Formats: sequence, structure tokens, C-alpha cells
Amino acid sequence: MMQRRMLTKDDEAAVGADETEVRREDQDKINRFSRLHQREMLLEDELKTKAKDKEDLEEISNELELADEDDKIPYKIGDSFISLPLPQVQELLSSSTEKIEAEVSTVEEKLSEIRDEMQQLKVDLYARFGRSINLET
Repeated sequence: MMQRRMLTKDDEAAVGADETEVRREDQDKINRFSRLHQREMLLEDELKTKAKDKEDLEEISNELELADEDDKIPYKIGDSFISLPLPQVQELLSSSTEKIEAEVSTVEEKLSEIRDEMQQLKVDLYARFGRSINLET
């Protein structure tokens, strides 16, 4: 069990010696890191959503391989379903999959850039503050 106690004058002086003054540029870096971290979390969520959408499209494409060539397939456009011939639906699914793959690639590039910048900020801030700051996400 942890016991609470008052700091002695020596302990208090030792704690104060470790403190580094936070300059304006340091605070700007900390704020930038925080904003990048928030953006990183949003992009990760977006990436998960797009990966799920891509997986769903691939699953639908596999199911359509079993369909008859003469069947009319309901295809969702906006809020409504339109019955289209199988080849046209497969073509639309293919273009949708390519579009999502491009979006996934774009999001991954943005994530990479953000993580690189966050890593550089971590290096700078840990060099300045050492163990006095926690930037682990």
C-alpha cells in the first residue's frame, strides 16, 4: 500500500531542479503534436471504415460471380435501388472498388506524413524535456 507523505525541503528542491521552462515555441510544438494526434485518430477511423467498405464490395463481387448473366441485379445509387444487368453492375462495383482503393491509398499517405511529423516533434520535445513530458499515444 502506498503511503502519502510530505516532501522534505531537499526533495522539494530536487523536484524543482528537474523542471524546464516551457517556452512559447515548445508550447506551439506540444499543441501541434496534440492536433496531429487527433487528426491521426480520425484518419485511422476513416481508414477502418474504408477498409470495411472495400471488403464489403469484394464480398458482393464474389457473390455476383454466382449470379446468372440474364438476371437483373438491384444496385444502390444514392438512396434508391435500380435493377441493372449483371455486367453493368460488375463494372460499377469494379469502379467503386478502384475508387475506394485510391481513397485508402490517400488516407494512408496522410497518416504516414502525420506520423513522420509527430515522430520529429517527439524527438524535439523529448530532447528538451526528457522524462518530464509524456507524448506516448
